[in-house]
Amino acid sequence: MYDETTSYRDQNRATVHLALWTLAWLATVALARFGPELLWDERALPSWIAVGVNALVCIAWVVAIARFLRTQDDLWRKISLDALVATLGVGWVVGFGFLVADGAGLIAADLNIGLFPALLGIVYLVAVGIGWIRYP
Repeated sequence: MYDETTSYRDQNRATVHLALWTLAWLATVALARFGPELLWDERALPSWIAVGVNALVCIAWVVAIARFLRTQDDLWRKISLDALVATLGVGWVVGFGFLVADGAGLIAADLNIGLFPALLGIVYLVAVGIGWIRYP
């Protein structure tokens, strides 16, 4: 039997866990990126530890995303899945297109790799927005 209160609580719990894991992932990215310059004077061992911790937290973040999606209703899950597919597609097309163009010597300027996740985030948000409009 479907219990709407339990479902609502599960959705809220999954949303909070996702938010916390997202913040933890962002913190470990910042630590791995800025720690060598600001905290441990470019020593390799602490840098490798920070990168390893970031990878572990990123795995937990992905698990939190999966759990979050499992608690959502069918429509929200479809919108999210469509947005994730669009993001993956753009990531593959742009990522490999860049690698091929760079390997062929067609790209003269060095691009900041930080722009790539920003692009993927924008694609995901736009795709979710399109999903909300598409499925009223």
